[in-house]
Amino acid sequence: MLLAQHSGRIPGLFVVVKKNTLFTMPETVEDKTNPELYLPHPGVRGMTLLNREAFKRTLVVPALKVKKEIVHSVLKSLKQSVLQRPGLKRVVEDPEDEDSRFVILDPHKVLEFSLGESEQQVLRQLNVLPEVCKYHLELSYENFKSEEILRAVLPEGQEVTSGFSRVGHIAHLNLRDHQLPYRHLIGQVLMDKNPGITCVVNKTNIIDSTYRNFEMEVLAGENNLVTKVKENNISYELDFSKVYWNPRLSTEHGRIVGLLRAGDVLFDVFAGIGPFAIPAAKRKCRVFANDLNPESYAWLLHNCRLNKVHTKVKAFNMDGRDFLRGPVREELSKELPLPGEEHKAAFHIVMNLPALAVEFLDVFRHLLVGEPCSPAGLPTVHCYGFSKHSDPARDIQERAEAVLGTSLAGRCSTFPVRNVAPNKEMLCLSFQIPADVLYKRPCPDEAKPASKRLCTSQDSSEEKVLS
Repeated sequence: MLLAQHSGRIPGLFVVVKKNTLFTMPETVEDKTNPELYLPHPGVRGMTLLNREAFKRTLVVPALKVKKEIVHSVLKSLKQSVLQRPGLKRVVEDPEDEDSRFVILDPHKVLEFSLGESEQQVLRQLNVLPEVCKYHLELSYENFKSEEILRAVLPEGQEVTSGFSRVGHIAHLNLRDHQLPYRHLIGQVLMDKNPGITCVVNKTNIIDSTYRNFEMEVLAGENNLVTKVKENNISYELDFSKVYWNPRLSTEHGRIVGLLRAGDVLFDVFAGIGPFAIPAAKRKCRVFANDLNPESYAWLLHNCRLNKVHTKVKAFNMDGRDFLRGPVREELSKELPLPGEEHKAAFHIVMNLPALAVEFLDVFRHLLVGEPCSPAGLPTVHCYGFSKHSDPARDIQERAEAVLGTSLAGRCSTFPVRNVAPNKEMLCLSFQIPADVLYKRPCPDEAKPASKRLCTSQDSSEEKVLS
């Protein structure tokens, strides 16, 4: 659930840079001895329109009246008994005596407004009268954490939204059905409690469109879905409502880019706005990046200019199969080392479309024609996929093998990327394309081509058959 603000060279856009972040709300420990200290008033249960005034209340808590010059000593000596509640002051002024302060004590530690003998002895040593008084503590909406407010408002026993994604100024939620009646209140609370968030959205359907974006509803704040984010020290700008962006993939982007060396070639089949392509270009790799979504393609070009790598990235707005059969095949035909030639650059093909990428692997079957290149020069594919199997690594390997028509046993590796949902994993399968898959050898009665570069491209009629 992540959202962001966009800035750029487009008129009227306002940019605020925020790092990609994921937030999970910690569970609130409800103290049964004095639960009202940690929870808002029970009267807010069922509230759907946020009323901050309804959270005001007064509690009677134990306190010590001490001279202001020894407050620090008292806090240090009674640190086990002093109130440690985040958001509440431990020391407050005495309205009737400017030379004194009230030190608020924890009602769970100081029972019946009485200190233990050891605490009383410490106070006597500090010349403080060890008498506990009753202090009327004012609580308000500002004193409660977001998860406490939501836990108090939503129906008792119902799951509170456990986290959200953040990109720039936008918080992105995936609310459950029982939370929807409270969605606008939830959005406002999250915006109030998280500085810098000025827009909260909820995804209204799954990502099943051709372009991998999804419908969303603005729950609170400004209706501005253009953002600027920073990932692995690189800035990206995007319209979150029109392109795919997932901050949970930051580590994976860095992992793959870390495999590349200067001079290597990266083919990014489903490039999005450039989280693989741009950092690869920064590492002085040659990059060919493609995305079918015209919006993603536009932002890819924009981000290449933003990061000053536009001369190092060749961008395409094509179907993934057409990209592989066109620019990728053409480049491999020209650049893969001939048998016996020295292997210089490595070729990597990234296919980050986990719902469908495995199905695209059939394109590699006999993509090139002629004598295979040296084994070390064979391209490495990084193919992403989802799996609900009990053994997801074996599952994605077997699915890839079925599409490729060959075994990958002993010549592939599987890396777990993230848990997408209960019993659903996202993985990356990496392997060098076997030569017997990638190459189609000429028939014995065919005339031997004059050179490899003349024999690796198919004529237009064959290309139509392949597509």
